Amino acid sequence: MSVLPLVFTSGWASGINAYAVVLLFGIFGATGLTDEVPESLQRTDVLVAAGVLFLCEAVADKIPYVDSAWDAVHTVVRPVAGAVVAALLAGESGSLPELAAAAVGGSTALMSHLVKAGTRMAVNTSPEPFSNVAVSVAEDLGVAGIITFAVFNPVAAAVIAATLLVLGLVILVFLASRIRRFLRRRAQRHEEKRMAGAGR
Repeated sequence: MSVLPLVFTSGWASGINAYAVVLLFGIFGATGLTDEVPESLQRTDVLVAAGVLFLCEAVADKIPYVDSAWDAVHTVVRPVAGAVVAALLAGESGSLPELAAAAVGGSTALMSHLVKAGTRMAVNTSPEPFSNVAVSVAEDLGVAGIITFAVFNPVAAAVIAATLLVLGLVILVFLASRIRRFLRRRAQRHEEKRMAGAGR
């Protein structure tokens, strides 16, 4: 079977939490649950690094405004991670050219990252912090669930990932006004800090 469904799903999940994707694939490969995972993702140093970074993300992702700053930094990291994981998966199976897999994984990761980052900007317009925690936990559980499902049923998991991606893009359109409000507030805060610094 083509590895394309697994590549697509891993790309979608990488756009939300790339470290969880690397960690889960590595664990599944190391424990023998699947033979689709390349050796490079099962290495101890890779698993330790992914685990530490996953814990950092788990904390940063639940703090209002810190989550958006974290997302901004990961605008490059997540698509690159999605492309690398996809290329590794394709290289292991030999059923899809690695460059094509990297393109699919990277572009899917970029789209899901933009959905995540935009949604977080909208959530940050809410004054209470609980919505951030709830959204972050839902994302973490969603990534864990979809990657686990993809290992055993890649086609069905890819269909779910594609559906979630389309729904996310539609929701993003409806949240556009809240996102603009978030960006205005952030620009205003930067301007106030700049004026305060200039007044000293």
